[in-house]
Amino acid sequence: MDSLLFILMLIGALGVSSQWIAWRFRMPAIVVMSVMGLLAGPILGIISPQEDLGSMYSPLISIAVGIILFEGSLNLDFREIKGLGKPIFRITTLGAFLAWIIGSLAAHYIADLSWAVAFVIGGIFIVTGPTVILPLLRQAKLKPRPAAILKWEGIIVDPFGALVAVFAFEFVKFVTMDTVTFATILAFLAGSLLGAAIGAFFGYGIGWMFENGYVPEFLKSPVVLASVVMAFALSDTVMHETGLLAVTVMGMTIANMHISSIGDMRHFKENISILLISVIFIMLTASLNRETLLSIFDWHIILFILIMLFVTRPLSIFLSTINTDLQFKEKLLVGWIAPRGIVALTVSGYFAGVLLEAGFDDAEILTSLTFGLVFATVVAHGFSLGWVARRLGLSTESKPGVLIVGSSKFSVNLAKVLEDLNIPVLISDSSWSRLSHARRLGVPYEHGEILSEQTDYQIDLTPYEYMIGLTEYDSYNTLVSSTFMPAFGREHLFQLPLQVNQGDHLEDVSKHISGRLLFEEGANWSALNEKINKGFLFKKTTITQKYTYNQFLKDLDSESVLLFILRKSGNIDFFTPKSEIRPEAGDTVVSLQKPVQN
Repeated sequence: MDSLLFILMLIGALGVSSQWIAWRFRMPAIVVMSVMGLLAGPILGIISPQEDLGSMYSPLISIAVGIILFEGSLNLDFREIKGLGKPIFRITTLGAFLAWIIGSLAAHYIADLSWAVAFVIGGIFIVTGPTVILPLLRQAKLKPRPAAILKWEGIIVDPFGALVAVFAFEFVKFVTMDTVTFATILAFLAGSLLGAAIGAFFGYGIGWMFENGYVPEFLKSPVVLASVVMAFALSDTVMHETGLLAVTVMGMTIANMHISSIGDMRHFKENISILLISVIFIMLTASLNRETLLSIFDWHIILFILIMLFVTRPLSIFLSTINTDLQFKEKLLVGWIAPRGIVALTVSGYFAGVLLEAGFDDAEILTSLTFGLVFATVVAHGFSLGWVARRLGLSTESKPGVLIVGSSKFSVNLAKVLEDLNIPVLISDSSWSRLSHARRLGVPYEHGEILSEQTDYQIDLTPYEYMIGLTEYDSYNTLVSSTFMPAFGREHLFQLPLQVNQGDHLEDVSKHISGRLLFEEGANWSALNEKINKGFLFKKTTITQKYTYNQFLKDLDSESVLLFILRKSGNIDFFTPKSEIRPEAGDTVVSLQKPVQN
């Protein structure tokens, strides 16, 4: 292709469409992007980004990887580490170190890589791919402890993989040079410290400016993005390959300043990172030539992948969790599940170029080696996690859960009905007195402010696919929906209809920031709780071939309210004022009905 604009458009379109297909059909995004990139590149020969983009290729990869690592390091709040249990702490420290050492030895002795390349790739492979593992956990429905271990391992170790690779590369490069002197080692340490200082300076500066109101809201995201690129470029100019260290330190600095706009910043960076990851992954896979692709089937690489799957990961987990309360079957599950993700491939693609420039010719197979491991782990772990968890008895086998914000007589009774139907449910409220309803009925609850930044590690959101705002304040329900829209998606966020005659008068609130309205027009907080006070009861009605939905509607009192349908599959469909959902035979309809008069 001669048109650079067309090539850039095609790369972006392939990346984003791959993400959409993966979401639509509940597939690992990395698998879809692999197929797309390989089809467009080495198989059909439509594009070859490395050749088509020329001198722009390496800088684009470098900056994108820097932004991706910055976004990952924004999640590393040290308060989260303090609250972790002994097994998670061990796995994210000793386990990561053991995985690096064992993986590097395997890369050297099995894949026949030089020590420099082996230790760099070993550092990258300690990352277990949070962009891959978190969606898998939602699908697999693991029990809380193994789910928490895999989740926090992915989040905490993610920023350190590239950091370990940077130090390994710089250290081994200096050690393997013919002219290693005290001055060169000192220059390496000074360059690394300067890179970290640049990152900390930019991070602290951004946080200070944001907290003191020196940057308006509409400029915050552009300022952060520009600052990440500046920190990366400045550090890399002072000493090559320290840019990644700078942006990682910058993200960690901002994360631990606990600034009020950190949530908005995370959401923006997540969106940018998804776009960059999609684009970079397509570029890397499409740039593979057929020879490199076929080299994946070399017995050295296949054996290395098998060693990583069946030796390195289980051994690092079992050794690091000695003398912890982790059960054997939990060790088996955690020792098996370690999908490497898109970040591993993008970072290894970056280091492949860097190592080749430094004269390490064996780095040429890094991309194919990483691609083979990433693809193998995503397929093997992605499609086996649920089965293995069930076989080990570590799967909850529960239906998609519901997180209810706001404790009242209606919401607590609704939660009780959901619990009786074996649906995971949790009520969150900042008022201890309002939670008395939940305590009285024995419904699971969380005392705290759902909008607090502490929520991320106080409440495990994994079991819950739906969030509904059931407080008496329309504005608060809308704020909750707006805040959690990136996490749940608008199709799974609900709130009560607005109270037109009282409350906040938000009838003109934008539909783009509010959740989907529940039940029916007029079924607001006051109306629903008034019905509970009048003795209205929650009824569960199973629709059959003989007792059809039409017959059920005929028997329903006009004051009754249709709430939701529990499908045979276990999914929940909430009734909304504009919904046209209909139950089928075998489905259960839950409604709030007027008590039968004697």
